[in-house]
Amino acid sequence: MKSSIELIESIMSEVSKVVIGMGGVMKALLVAVLSGGHILLEGPPGTGKTLMAKCFAKVIGGSFRRVQMTPDLLPADIIGTVYYDMSTSSWRVRYGPIFANIVLIDELNRAPPKTQSALLEAMQEEQVTIEGESIPLPKPFLVLATQMPYGASGTYQLTDVQIDRFAYNVQLGYPDRRWEEEIISKIDYIEDVGLKTPEPKLETVASPEDISRLTSEVRKVYVSESVRRYILDIVWKLRGMEELIYGPSPRASIWMYKGSRVLAFIDGRSYVIPDDVKLIAPIVLLHRIRVKPEYEVEGVTPRSIVDRVLGEVEVPKS
Repeated sequence: MKSSIELIESIMSEVSKVVIGMGGVMKALLVAVLSGGHILLEGPPGTGKTLMAKCFAKVIGGSFRRVQMTPDLLPADIIGTVYYDMSTSSWRVRYGPIFANIVLIDELNRAPPKTQSALLEAMQEEQVTIEGESIPLPKPFLVLATQMPYGASGTYQLTDVQIDRFAYNVQLGYPDRRWEEEIISKIDYIEDVGLKTPEPKLETVASPEDISRLTSEVRKVYVSESVRRYILDIVWKLRGMEELIYGPSPRASIWMYKGSRVLAFIDGRSYVIPDDVKLIAPIVLLHRIRVKPEYEVEGVTPRSIVDRVLGEVEVPKS
């Protein structure tokens, strides 16, 4: 049996055969799946989100489904429904695409509010209810959701409460020039192995049971009292910022705590250090704060606020 570190390295290495130049995003996926959180992905189209999700699911031995949200999509189209089977003269459950280990929800804010709510309920409770029967979702269970820009035609803007349900917010940009050159040179291989195949032709190096074992080990990572206070100092300082309409919710503290444990675990440590908190802070905090309009026109952004707070809050020495 591979050690935990060897298993993590194998996952990263195998996915990187096809997904090029996205090491930071891949680490965020690992953080999410090992901490039990979900990710809101934001960025321009054509940056490899579907390919990355498909390949990650294949490599960890999980199932993958993609849902394209549209204004006429109903909750039953995602969670499933009951139908009458003529061949057996009985009622049966048709499971929706939510029943997968990795679910990519494209353009979440194009779906009507009722459908958005059904998805977010499934994310929160890790189960769905069909005709009064509660059915657990597979484990691990990770939702990656993208959304169109605010105000785009045919969208239903997510509320701040809904956005807060996502543990992490990962911003995707265009690849560096050198990575894009490598993508071009390997495009035939990428298409043959991962892009134009129903299932990526990559080696499965882990299993859902392995992920469950790693998740249990992550929970054993030690977080000192001083590091816990550091997390709270960051969150509470943000809540008191004049530039913000509101600060981060208690979920921010929880996911900084959980995410920093995973980062420590990935680095082979049994304890969290302040640098783990600093590294996880942006993807936990940026989507949970809103800058007042009068400060936005002056160029103040959530990123600049978070960077400033991380620079001002005293870092514990031990």
